[in-house]
Amino acid sequence: MYNIEHIRNDFPILSRQVYGRPLVYLDNGATTQKPRCVVEAMVGEYYNVNANVHRGVHFLSQQATDLHEQGRETVRHFINARSTAEVLFTRGTTESINLLAFCFGEAFIGEGDEIVVSAMEHHSNIVPWQMVCERKGARLRVVPMTDGGELLLEDYGRLLNDRTKIVCCTHVSNVLGTVNPVKEIVRMAHDRGIPVLIDGAQSTPHFAVDMQDLDCDFFAFSGHKIYGPTGIGVLYGKEAWLEKLPPYQGGGEMIKKVTFEHTTYNELPYKFEAGTPDYVAVHGLAVALDYVSALGMENIYAHEQELTRYAALQMGEIEGMKIYGPHHDAVISFQVGNIHHLDMGTLLDRLGIAVRTGHHCAEPLMHRLGIEGTVRASFALYNTKEEVDALVDGIKRVMRMF
Repeated sequence: MYNIEHIRNDFPILSRQVYGRPLVYLDNGATTQKPRCVVEAMVGEYYNVNANVHRGVHFLSQQATDLHEQGRETVRHFINARSTAEVLFTRGTTESINLLAFCFGEAFIGEGDEIVVSAMEHHSNIVPWQMVCERKGARLRVVPMTDGGELLLEDYGRLLNDRTKIVCCTHVSNVLGTVNPVKEIVRMAHDRGIPVLIDGAQSTPHFAVDMQDLDCDFFAFSGHKIYGPTGIGVLYGKEAWLEKLPPYQGGGEMIKKVTFEHTTYNELPYKFEAGTPDYVAVHGLAVALDYVSALGMENIYAHEQELTRYAALQMGEIEGMKIYGPHHDAVISFQVGNIHHLDMGTLLDRLGIAVRTGHHCAEPLMHRLGIEGTVRASFALYNTKEEVDALVDGIKRVMRMF
């Protein structure tokens, strides 16, 4: 049974008040709240097991190393990677993509080459590739989308050519909630021998992801969006590709032998993990993944889908409501009449309702839609229909003010 009351009790922050009103937290697309078990696990490690990993022969170091590598195995199992060698720890999706863009760009991209991204990418899956293009003299190509927020696959197919070196696409749009057909996107690229990166920041928290099923070459996601700590993320890469890439940074851990004349790099995954890792955050991420796994990703998906459908139905009855996107996977971006999104968000906040406003780090998508920004309500496993009702009532109250 999916007991929402018991689940909410796992998240102490949900019981607090804002401006004298119960907190209604609907900004989960930006970051999720943390269950008590994650925070307690991290505090417990700092108090009882804190020591640098992979470096010491003493008891605490060995214990901390075991926890760290158990965390890597938890991630491997959660995304169904073939090996822990394919699981790299980073600071988040943004660093994962920057790591890949730099390393892949150095190894495989030259003047006149092309990189394909979609029209609905987050800035973190645009800017790093633009930087590669500027550095290498390459060209960024964009997969267009319909007015309704779906990618045009025929146009995508026509973009692929002998100069295309990599395809980079979001799994789920952080603005529209569109679930892109990434398996087909991967298949079409692989038919031409082109590798694919999938940005899984907005998919991994909401439904099961399987690297063997998706068959993508690279996949990135963030811990803080799936109930884990901030400052930790994952870059999955097929081992054959990671072996070909040069390191991202130099220092400790990523080496086997160093002399002033030459350095030999470490084996995977450590070749890409220079310096002391945030091993406590890795442990927190592993506990978070165990938490959602215990609830069942299929149960989380069903709950969020029901909640999103309910919200879309209730909000759709508001006069002047404009909802963007076709699928709304745990996300509803909207505008109401000519009320500025910032005004709407600010006044909802005074009612204790936390939503996101602005361009959501997707300015090119906003330009495509012909708008400056939206209000975004994004849902998580602990949100309720009563909170949706509070949002709807809050929107109506703001409308009366205008």
